[in-house]
Amino acid sequence: MPITIAGSGTITGISAGGLPDGSIVADDLASNAVTTAKVADANITAAKLDGAQSGAAPIYGARAWVNFDGTKDTTGTVSTANTNRLIRASGNVTSVLRNGTGDYTVNFTTAMSDANYSIVAMTTGSGSGTGNQPAGVKLRCATDQGAASDMTANSCRIVTGYGNTQTAFEFGTVCLSIFR
Repeated sequence: MPITIAGSGTITGISAGGLPDGSIVADDLASNAVTTAKVADANITAAKLDGAQSGAAPIYGARAWVNFDGTKDTTGTVSTANTNRLIRASGNVTSVLRNGTGDYTVNFTTAMSDANYSIVAMTTGSGSGTGNQPAGVKLRCATDQGAASDMTANSCRIVTGYGNTQTAFEFGTVCLSIFR
């Protein structure tokens, strides 16, 4: 006789004594979703994450990332006001605040454990009068514009610009990833 499990959690086709009471819970039947509580960390390996991975080095995922438009405010309007910038896509980033030309504070939704993280950033786009100078991103440090601390557990501050002197400039695309 076949065993039938109805959407309501009702089981038919089992004779008395077939399964102990409570061995099947309706919540388990409601979803096939895998949750963190159902997965043991020891079972997650590089091979299971991506079959192309090789070697013994561990894999570390980004703790935060953002792709934003440094030239536009949250409404999508080109703006030089010191307001939040237009975020195209992100993970664990609440907002990006413009502090001045090419100067931004990226705020994390969930704080890092400390300020000892790594930032990878890039810009794309061009502007008039930039010539052949490379675009770039730098972290502000204590000597830049009088800043006391630009990497905290809650946020980081970056400056986008051109050339070796990093002349401040606002780009249409700024991408940033945080690893810890």
